[in-house]
Amino acid sequence: MRKLLTALTLALVAAPVSAALKPGARAPNFVTIGAIGGKPFKLDLSEQLRHGPVVLYFYPKAFTSGCTLEAHAFSVAIPDFTKAGARVIGMSADNLETLKKFSVEACRNAFPVATADKKVIKAYDVAIPVVGLSNRTSYVIAKDGRIVMVHSEMDWKDHVTKSLAAVRALKR
Repeated sequence: MRKLLTALTLALVAAPVSAALKPGARAPNFVTIGAIGGKPFKLDLSEQLRHGPVVLYFYPKAFTSGCTLEAHAFSVAIPDFTKAGARVIGMSADNLETLKKFSVEACRNAFPVATADKKVIKAYDVAIPVVGLSNRTSYVIAKDGRIVMVHSEMDWKDHVTKSLAAVRALKR
């Protein structure tokens, strides 16, 4: 297991990160399953957008150090996102059982995480070649379904602040 995690970590660090979807593009709609507070739910992006902007952030693998730190950082900032009228949704290729646990332990019941299948990963152009996981990319999607901000960087540290700034800019 340790060798697999080491190989995965090396692949993630070496993988180029770039998102093809640019600001102004229409965000691809999808329906998938996810979890919040350990409870499963159906996630429909178009339904989420009816309530306001959405921060859709992709991460490689639940319970890896960077992904856990990023989820915690988003959970701490949820009151700020809520005040700005936005919802946060984490996306990964993890299965539902893993997401149920991650939604409680890392996301601290503050926001949902959902399964990004190969089709969603391809539609958002966030695939890490060969390993079948998504890279670390955050999209801010306006209520009208248009992407207003993209931050694609394997280091998790700026994803929350850049996403929150973009959401706040929408309110101005």
